[in-house]
Order: sequence, then C-alpha cells, then structure tokens
Amino acid sequence: MATTQIPWGDPKAVKLWAPKTHRDVMKAAYWQRKFVGKGQNNVIEERTELTADSGDTISFDLCVRLQGEPTFGDNTLDGKEEALRFYTDKVSIDQVRKAVSAGGRMSRKRTVNDLRKTASMNLRDYWKAWWDEVFFMYLSGARGMNEGFLMGTGFSGFAQNALRAPDSAHTLFGGSATTKATLTTADKMSRDVVERASVLASMMTATDRDASNMVPLSVDGDDRYICLMSDFQAYDLRSGTGGGDWLDIQKALMTAEGQKNPVVKGGLGLLNNVILHAHQNVIRFSDYGAGSNLPAARALFCGRQAGAVAYGTTEGNRLIWVEDTKDYKNNPTVAGGYIGGVSKTQFNGRDFGVASIDTYAKNPNAA
Repeated sequence: MATTQIPWGDPKAVKLWAPKTHRDVMKAAYWQRKFVGKGQNNVIEERTELTADSGDTISFDLCVRLQGEPTFGDNTLDGKEEALRFYTDKVSIDQVRKAVSAGGRMSRKRTVNDLRKTASMNLRDYWKAWWDEVFFMYLSGARGMNEGFLMGTGFSGFAQNALRAPDSAHTLFGGSATTKATLTTADKMSRDVVERASVLASMMTATDRDASNMVPLSVDGDDRYICLMSDFQAYDLRSGTGGGDWLDIQKALMTAEGQKNPVVKGGLGLLNNVILHAHQNVIRFSDYGAGSNLPAARALFCGRQAGAVAYGTTEGNRLIWVEDTKDYKNNPTVAGGYIGGVSKTQFNGRDFGVASIDTYAKNPNAA
C-alpha cells in the first residue's frame, strides 16, 4: 500500500506534527499533568489573555479586603467610605526555541516521516524536562545546584520574569533553624514542619491584617494544600516518623476523596489537610549552614494560584514547528518551541500561594 509522504518543509507538516507534539509534552510533563490549569483552583493558573490580544504582558490584580470598623445606628456614614485597594502582579511572554538536526544524507537512512517522528519524540522529551524545571525554579525563586538541569546555574529567569526569592513571611526551616546560616544536620524534613506550614497558611491573615491567606485547593469538596518535596526530604520524613505513623499518613490519602484527581494521584500520603508529593527536580542547594557547606532542599508548600503561566498562541497552535534544511538541502532540521512565560505570584512584595520549607537534605546513598 502506498504511503502518503508530505515533503520536508511543507506547511501541512506543521498542522500535523505541532499539535501532536504539544499534546505529548503536556501529557508527559509533571506540572502540566497535575498542577496547571485554567481557573483559580490550580497551583499554577494558566492565563490566556495574550492568545487573543496583542502585547507581551498580562497584569492581574488582588483586591485587598476591607478593614476598619463599621458604622452603628444613626451615626453618619457619609464620608467614611473606604477606598478599594489593589495589588498588581504581571507575567510576560517571550519566544523560546530548540532545534534538532537529522544529519546529512550519507549518515541517515530514514524516510521523511521517520525523521519527523524522531524529532517529535526528542522535542517532547526536551520540552517536558524544560517546563518542569522552569516551574520548580520560579516557584522556588532560585536555580539551585541541581546537576541534571538543562538551564545553567546562572539562570535567573526569562521573558523579563525574574526568579523572585521567597519573602520572610513565607519561609520556614526544618527543626530549630530560623535562617539559612543556622541550619544544621539535625534540621531535616519532618511531620512538625509540615504541620507548621499548614498553620502558617491558614492563620496568615489572622496574625497580619495586611497579609493574604494562602487559599487551599478544592479537591472534591475538601480543602487541601500541597507539599512538594525532594526525594531526599521524603526519605528523611519517612525515616523520622514511626512505621505506624507513616502507615497512617499513607492510609489517610488512600481513603480520602478525589482519588482520580491529578492533585491526589501519585501522592505519598495525607497529613492533616496536606497532600504530600516528592519529585527529583525540587530545588537543592549546597551552601547552607554556618560554614555554607551543608546540602539542603526547598520543599514547596502550595495553595491556589502560587504561580501563573501565559502563552502567546492558542492551544491548538501552541508548539512552534518549523522544518528547514541546511548545507544545500543536505541536512534536514526541525525547530520547536513556545511563546510563553512563567512567574511566581507576588502581591505587594509578598508571595501569595506558596511558602518554602528549607531543610537539611543529604543524599542517603552518599558517603
């Protein structure tokens, strides 16, 4: 049977391969599968305003709650109107691309469709890894020292969206540590620090009238926060809790509502109202402690709208796919990429939906 061949560089290839590759990226990428979505009930809110309008920046507001006492009885209300107060944040977009080469004629023995399939698979894996790294770096406000990242240790953000360090009101440390310099080998991830983070989130406005509570996610009607920690931190948490305690944490998640919800799937357990997750890309450091030589990791304690992602193209055309040839048509190449941007949400200089939990975190298999 004859097989239809679309010539290299034909516009029809874009319509076929760009949407497919983008869907594959979204299905494979950790953050996209679990925590990114349209609407406020997501850890990362997808903003779509720039897909229809011109421009490269979206601004969004937080209306601060009203303060002060009401007026009682027949006392005059006129002239006591309180002005609405807004805090504004923004996320900008830019183009980011990656090209792959199929090699010269003498080094390749594939059909055109095979080349496209190979390019699609490689671009899928590349953008899956890139998007996951970007979300971890932005919500952590740091690049860290993670050895396997695509972006170098000098990465400080893109699309004019700088990595923004956690503010002091949204920073917790393991054990008795209160700063980066006071962290010791005893200050590991523990049940106590997760419980403290839950209290921090729910009591923020109650203890500071100018602060905004971290709003929990609604998971099948239940209010839940997410604690996303390094595998090293997860090891310390399991080791630090008794066998029965850890079993109870696991059982709590297994019996909770919303088992099919992406936020719940793959969780380690449920502690109070916090779903525990672990991932190898959680940001790690090597310069904590009094001697700036201790390994540490930054777990992310998240509620709603911890960050925002914006795209400059519609969903069906989100991935850029461009076919070209070099060296007098001897070398087919494919460029794939996105027009987008990511930012951690901050209002009035404070994080909104995420707190950091910095703990000592050593590789348990290292000497």
